[in-house]
Amino acid sequence: MTFFKSIALIPAAGMGKRMGASVNKQYLLLDGLPIVARTISVFERSPLIDSIYLVIPAEEIPYCREHVVEACGFKKVAAIIPGGKERQNSVMNGLNAIRDIADDDDVILIHDGVRPLVTEAILIESISVARIMDGALAAVPAKDTIKVVSNGIVVDTPPRDTLWQAQTPQSFRFGIIHAAHLSAEAAGFTGTDDASLIERNGGKIGIVRGDYRNIKITTPEDLILAEAFLAGTEKEQ
Repeated sequence: MTFFKSIALIPAAGMGKRMGASVNKQYLLLDGLPIVARTISVFERSPLIDSIYLVIPAEEIPYCREHVVEACGFKKVAAIIPGGKERQNSVMNGLNAIRDIADDDDVILIHDGVRPLVTEAILIESISVARIMDGALAAVPAKDTIKVVSNGIVVDTPPRDTLWQAQTPQSFRFGIIHAAHLSAEAAGFTGTDDASLIERNGGKIGIVRGDYRNIKITTPEDLILAEAFLAGTEKEQ
């Protein structure tokens, strides 16, 4: 029987300007730990994850290694990779770094470094779906009515039951996602997320039911919300 790996690729190369903080958002503390450390810890604890690759701005790599990876004693972090100009470039850098150790059928879980409340259940289902489809997208149904607007005028109201809010992880077999990124790079195409690069080539992405608590922390309000969610999760446990 062939055993395939599951590898986490965590881009955390954003500047976090909307936070208005003196440090990048991934290093802000969430209940005493840097946000990115809380994110990494979910994958570190999961028995399904074989290794973790971080994508960090090049100038921050020494800080991240000392104050996050070494300080928290993470054992699964195999490498810290310099990020690119945009998120898509950063993910491509990570995939290129993984290329030498990954088989085409290994599952790569691409997850935002500032989305620390992802659950083990989401990881389990993401890996399962990615093994049988072209990719797996964690998402939740839209709660609000969405309007399509052009030049300040509403032009359409899509049926809400067809709308889902994309989250991460977005998970794919390595050969599929690496080829999609190479194709996009060659065509000069920039997608809104990794799944859109697969969709562009006609691939089928399966939905994994996410969690409304699996938020991306980009504003001060998000940090307050994450603290409340984290407190509630700890009480449940």
